[in-house]
Amino acid sequence: MRFSMKDDLIIEFEALYKVKPDLYVKAPGRINLIGEHTDYNEGFVLPAAIDRKIEIIAKKRDDNKIKIYAKDYSDRVEFSLDDIKFDENSKWSNYERGVADVLQKKGYKLSGADVLIGGNIPVEAGLSSSAAVEIATILMFNVLNDLNISELEMIKLARKAENEFVGVKCGIMDQFVSLLGKKDSALFIDCKTLDYKYIPFNLKGIKIVISNTKVKRQLVSSEYNKRRKECEDGVKILRAFLPGINSLRDVSVENFEKFKQKLPDTIARRCEHVIFENERVLRSLKVLNDGNFEEFGNLLYASHFSLRDLYEVSCKELDLMVEIAGSVEGVYGSRMMGAGFGGCTITLLEDKAIMELQNKMEKVYFEKTKIKPEIYICSSEEGAGFIKF
Repeated sequence: MRFSMKDDLIIEFEALYKVKPDLYVKAPGRINLIGEHTDYNEGFVLPAAIDRKIEIIAKKRDDNKIKIYAKDYSDRVEFSLDDIKFDENSKWSNYERGVADVLQKKGYKLSGADVLIGGNIPVEAGLSSSAAVEIATILMFNVLNDLNISELEMIKLARKAENEFVGVKCGIMDQFVSLLGKKDSALFIDCKTLDYKYIPFNLKGIKIVISNTKVKRQLVSSEYNKRRKECEDGVKILRAFLPGINSLRDVSVENFEKFKQKLPDTIARRCEHVIFENERVLRSLKVLNDGNFEEFGNLLYASHFSLRDLYEVSCKELDLMVEIAGSVEGVYGSRMMGAGFGGCTITLLEDKAIMELQNKMEKVYFEKTKIKPEIYICSSEEGAGFIKF
């Protein structure tokens, strides 16, 4: 009999803590089809939850101690809910610490817990393993402590944990889709109003392939935060000509074209990417609804070239992967995905093209970079969920 990941984790939990668990929680990673670096500019995004996930097995304790064993790091931490501090040694645990911290500061009463965490989302690949950890953790606390926190509040608090405790100024997309994703659907999110709708994304005969450059990137690094500031500076300058705008989301293509010469060159390029990327997301809704994957593929390429040339967050390895994908017959489109400076590309292609893409990626990419890439074939899956024992 073949055990599932969940069953394996339960067995491991019982061996570790010598008690039966109360709860199983899972939260998926995500792909972002299109809409890159738009979420923190109150723009539009089109992500989907994927069949890679973080899983937690937990039992409520009758004290205020949180004990966590991270299977993937073979590392264990323990901290008191009365004294939550950033951990420089076991940095992976700061997502769980951050969630506990924001919940308590919001006035929610938490009990301690024995926790085992595992999963199969590749780390540092732009598939949002961190948001999945946050959503799995907040769902765990919500269920174990009967907190009755609404879905939207959980999303906002999970993001707050990453922004304020971990210190990464992420947008809200990753947490949103990890909790609310649906199988065979993409999730269109308006990051200004937080309105969302499901877009059919049933890929018969078509696959999504994620290619990992294996280039290390630091999301907390200066470049990501610099881009955010450049966008904010652009809004401040444009506000003199467009009173009432709060973000780049409020700037139409027409108004941008009219006033872009008022912006310094670099800031103009950053703003141009965001404003036109929002348009590409809206166009994607129509072409996906029509099942026009060729046009959607063209939008993916346009997104990549904009991220490379205007937003300047690509790198030679990402560009090479997009170039390799473009040389394979049956590929509709490809682009870098995530914050950039490494991480992954996303490629939309016909089933029959997978083998050639895989072979070419492994051969040509390795020849030119001396790095062995990782290839993942993804499908869209349900968002987070739990089982009580």
